[in-house]
Amino acid sequence: MARRNAGAIHVRIDGIARLRHRLSELEPRILEALQKGVKESAEAVRDETARTVPVDYSERDNHHLKDSVTIRYDDNGLAAEVGWFDAESYYARFVEHGTRRTPPQPSLGPALELERLRYKARLTAEVRAVLRW
Repeated sequence: MARRNAGAIHVRIDGIARLRHRLSELEPRILEALQKGVKESAEAVRDETARTVPVDYSERDNHHLKDSVTIRYDDNGLAAEVGWFDAESYYARFVEHGTRRTPPQPSLGPALELERLRYKARLTAEVRAVLRW
């Protein structure tokens, strides 16, 4: 889900919330596998967003959104937020959602939806690899 706050637009990837309590009982290798899966998913969303965000070649700083999409991790690496967090990227929300005068040109939302299809499979594969070890 896209979230908005004071000049920032980002999504949160955290499909592990229900397991948080039980993770303390799991082997550290499984926790590491889940962290790796979350990291790979967050990086995939970041990379796809950077690849598809519109670039306005008429502007002086035309690669700012492409270059400033970042990832923030929390919950011991089991949750990630991908998006624009700096004040200079305030206009990302206008690009993503459009305005009264300009149509939306989403990049973060479609990148998230693309990864949503892979997320569960990615986490499952990482955990299975550890359990087979």
